[in-house]
Amino acid sequence: MGLEVQRTGEHEFVGRNDRGAEVRIGRKGAEGVFAPAELLQIAAAGCSAVTAENLITRRVGEDSKFRVDVAADRREGASELDAVHVKFDVDVSSLAEDDRAALAVAVDRAIDRLCTVSRTLKKGIPVTEDFPTA
Repeated sequence: MGLEVQRTGEHEFVGRNDRGAEVRIGRKGAEGVFAPAELLQIAAAGCSAVTAENLITRRVGEDSKFRVDVAADRREGASELDAVHVKFDVDVSSLAEDDRAALAVAVDRAIDRLCTVSRTLKKGIPVTEDFPTA
């Protein structure tokens, strides 16, 4: 199966993977769903978090809790995002100033090198659609 999105009702869809995970998708502002552009932003933040996790926990502590906030720039009425902004919220107060700076550089470098979502967004790739004609 891989990945699929199935319509479940008016403006309601469920995205699934072959490991049993599901996400509800719908129009922006609808209750209990992610809009597709929100999923794109969540994917960028999630990829950054997964990529940086080992670096953060190794230096800040295995029990370190952190959050990754994400926002996007979008022109009024535009059907595209102009930028995605990922921001880490992690308590680095236990680290010396030099170690904080080194961790920030390491996280940036790892995301630039390994985060599939961010790398893909920065690159800009073709997206194709296939719709049946018969």
